[in-house]
Amino acid sequence: MARKEINTDFWVKALLDQAGIELSAQGCNIREVEEALKTASKAGTGRQGYPEFCGLVRGDFLIVIEDKADIVQHLLQDATGGIDQGLSAVQGYAMNGALFYGLHLQRHTGYKKIFALGISGTEKRHRISPIFVREDGSYQILPELSTLISFSDQNIQEYYEREVLGQRTDGEKTTAEILREAQQLHEDLRNYGSIQDKDKPLIVSGILLALREMESGGFSIAMLTGDQQGRTDGQKLYDAIEANLRRARVAPQTKLELVLQQFTVIRDTKVINLVNTTLGKTPLRHFTEFIYDSIYMSIRYVQSAEDYVGRFYGEFMSYSGCDGQSLGIILTPKHITELFCQLARLQPTDTVLDPCCGTAGFLIAAMHHMLLQAENDTERKEIRQDRLHGIELQPHMFTIATTNMILRGDGKSNLINDDFFRQESDQLQLQGYSVGMMNPPYAQGSKQNPTLYEISFTEHLLDSICPGGRGLVILPQSSMTGKTREERAIKANILKKHTLEGVITLNRDTFYGVGTNPCIAIFTAGEPHNFKEKQCRFINFEDDGYRVAKHVGLVETSAAKDRQQYLLDVWEGRQTQYESRFCVETTIEAGDEWLHAFYYFNDEIPSEEDFRRTMADYLTFKFEMLAQGRGDLFADELKENRNG
Repeated sequence: MARKEINTDFWVKALLDQAGIELSAQGCNIREVEEALKTASKAGTGRQGYPEFCGLVRGDFLIVIEDKADIVQHLLQDATGGIDQGLSAVQGYAMNGALFYGLHLQRHTGYKKIFALGISGTEKRHRISPIFVREDGSYQILPELSTLISFSDQNIQEYYEREVLGQRTDGEKTTAEILREAQQLHEDLRNYGSIQDKDKPLIVSGILLALREMESGGFSIAMLTGDQQGRTDGQKLYDAIEANLRRARVAPQTKLELVLQQFTVIRDTKVINLVNTTLGKTPLRHFTEFIYDSIYMSIRYVQSAEDYVGRFYGEFMSYSGCDGQSLGIILTPKHITELFCQLARLQPTDTVLDPCCGTAGFLIAAMHHMLLQAENDTERKEIRQDRLHGIELQPHMFTIATTNMILRGDGKSNLINDDFFRQESDQLQLQGYSVGMMNPPYAQGSKQNPTLYEISFTEHLLDSICPGGRGLVILPQSSMTGKTREERAIKANILKKHTLEGVITLNRDTFYGVGTNPCIAIFTAGEPHNFKEKQCRFINFEDDGYRVAKHVGLVETSAAKDRQQYLLDVWEGRQTQYESRFCVETTIEAGDEWLHAFYYFNDEIPSEEDFRRTMADYLTFKFEMLAQGRGDLFADELKENRNG
């Protein structure tokens, strides 16, 4: 076997190891499969033939892999556009060989779920093409991948259901259900209560807190009888909210009073406290029953990083024709808050600050991530009570964040309702923050008020983190370009005190419907940037495996886990070879545009076909110009030819 192909085998084995997949090389440890391969010669002689790797995942998914050292040996198509199964094709091309073995095993074993993978190239430039072989001998070519994480024990069933069966995954169902429930609740709040848009999420939050009192016996839905002589339904809910806030030890008193003030809409709005003849009950009871069935059980008893209340808030704003942008409010999707935790290498011992916490999406994701790693109850208690801190300026958002953290089990005592810029950075630093995460208000800054530029928020966050801490910010790409003199000055000042690790350009639809092209900037706080030696990574992650689905919004595809794994492998240095169109590693200057597009250069070696096409285009252009009497364009070329 050629040395290049041996190197490819080693690289593919490394991919399998990274995904936690155990397959046999040049054979199979499963007797039925091994027997079938004894007659799997590609030459059709009936003698033995073995793929590079073969084996089972999760007991019933049979995986077969053929690899080639050069991408040009990836696929040879037949006259119909299918995968050629001729002798030279199956012997010389990765996908063709993989399909050959997949079809042979389909005919000679009892396995019904067979994935044949054609892999070609190197760590830096490669192609991974999965093929699903059906029971009837037909096959389905699936979208290309960058890693093998989709075929791990944890992911392969979901991958099969989504890509082969075309079914929606649990995540997609959850998204669709949230949208449907949010729309229903939005309509009910409007039809039965004429509730203002900003109050709708507060009613949801308040009812969730009241429902939590059921666990201590202080509240039940049956108590909501529409009584007008004694306590109204709104008063009963309000009392349950207050009891739960006190039970959660929300302090000091001024903070408790601030949060309670936001919930007076439940107590004081008359129309939702009166029995509605259509419903046969008060709208408040109707809302409470709906929220108990659709949201409460998910938040209380399902361990998830999903910010359900934040999702409802976002949907309420969209249905009302307002997306929060007038206040610069753009809530962060769950897959981004989870990505932040991974990029920050978040540990149970970290202390996290989100100074623009909104509905607490980052803090919920951080809590979930840290609790999964915690080793004992003491660590878990410390995470909830001491390691999650947030600041939020808007009182109603602050109340929603407080509710969110209480429902997740504490953490609420470290939320502050204040202006981040009123907090002195040196005083914040005394809190020992090792990680800062932030989605600052967008499009609020101006030359007259440069403090509100997104890059200004970034500087204040980094100044507030302990030296050596990690700061991660999602912000518009324009913030990285320095579009105004003030922003360029802030960028330069940041690098005097802090180190830029890199910037990741995100999918343009990350904030679907908002019209913002976002990126993630990652810094190390308190360490001045070394312009001569520091190599920053600039990554193009626009192809992140998420797409916009009609009437739903941004949804995850089967490629998302694969794309994210590849991103993390490159970011963490586990993948050291990559194409420059994905990642550029370089030194920087303060005045640069800190984006992949600024540093990118095309390092692909043109193929012979590229050369022919370029020459054909040039000769066509030259002929047209000469025909039009523009031979002067080629005077130097003609002169060189005569002299030659």
